[in-house]
Amino acid sequence: MTTQESRKLWLSCGVGLLWFFILLWPLLGITPEGLEFGKTFTVFGYVAVAAVIIMLFYQVQQAGQLDFVETPIKTASGKAKKIYDSMPRWALLGIVLAAAIIYPQLTERYAHDVAISVMIYICLGLGLNIVVGLAGLLDLGYIAFYGVGAYTYALMSLHFGMSFWLCLPVAGLTAAIAGSIVGYPTLRMRGDYLAIVTLGFGEIVRLIFNNWMSLTNGPNGILSIPRPEIFGYQLKQLWMLYYVILVIVIVTIIAVYRLNFSRIGRAWEAIREDETAAELMGVNTFLLKLLAYAMGATFAGFAGAFFAARMRFVGPESFTFLESAMVLSMVVLGGMGSIPGVILGVLALVALPEVFRGFELYRMLVFGGVMTLMMLIRPEGLWPASRVGRRSEEAD
Repeated sequence: MTTQESRKLWLSCGVGLLWFFILLWPLLGITPEGLEFGKTFTVFGYVAVAAVIIMLFYQVQQAGQLDFVETPIKTASGKAKKIYDSMPRWALLGIVLAAAIIYPQLTERYAHDVAISVMIYICLGLGLNIVVGLAGLLDLGYIAFYGVGAYTYALMSLHFGMSFWLCLPVAGLTAAIAGSIVGYPTLRMRGDYLAIVTLGFGEIVRLIFNNWMSLTNGPNGILSIPRPEIFGYQLKQLWMLYYVILVIVIVTIIAVYRLNFSRIGRAWEAIREDETAAELMGVNTFLLKLLAYAMGATFAGFAGAFFAARMRFVGPESFTFLESAMVLSMVVLGGMGSIPGVILGVLALVALPEVFRGFELYRMLVFGGVMTLMMLIRPEGLWPASRVGRRSEEAD
């Protein structure tokens, strides 16, 4: 690395730290008691020292002085990759499934709760992955279908006495119908216009939940939603609910995988790469985009029904735009179009923050920083899809 490149690097680091301080001080320095500087400077000092150490480490690495460490690591990682590639997929999946089955027996209630939250978001992420990752449609109101599934189960179980297992497919079907209703007038749009319209529809659905007092009980929500039952026995323990959502996740993964490698999945990818070219090749782009919305909404409906059964309460505040943004972030961070990538993205944004609960105050700040860093270093995601290209609007 030349001296000029080194100066540019340190200048960029200095500008970044300055912007970080400008963003950090309003968060920590403005308090009800007045202005405070001590806590801001303390946190900024830690971050600045870490940034300087990383910069020094990077320059040493670029100079080739860490080759004695990197060479054995690369050799070991290459051997591990060969072993992974040589193992049959059924063996790897069997190990993962066995670990998931015995997980509740080796952990406590808190771990069960975190695992259930992770699997709910896996269902949501895989559903949104159909819309965003496969079909290439930016949806900012996806969480509305989650809410539709939750309210469907809550209302049908309380007013008609239907069991969870009967309501589950109905919740998915209702969410799919809602997805089709939202998609029909909007899917002729592209890019930013589509994103704005889906954001508006998501807010409309939330406002309906909040204001339709006679049906949804408005902001008070719906209470005393029954838990799932098996042969008349209500599943009250968290570890029992864990196995229910595990079954839903397995079904979702299999369904999304089969869709991905079907003719419909290929057509979705053709639309994602270049919609105009796909249409000229005979692909019914409008119908397939509508199907993508409906299929993605179906899995959100399944997750919503389980969410209502687990919490025994649903309210409109659970289905805000922030939830849609979080699910979209999981898909982008993990790798659009990739099932393992979505799972990794969910683990990164749901499970890891639980490990670092002591940094609760800075969670969103760290989240934004990590997302920015990931988009710069690895824009294709943690585990990118094997078949992915650029969208047509990106090429433009």
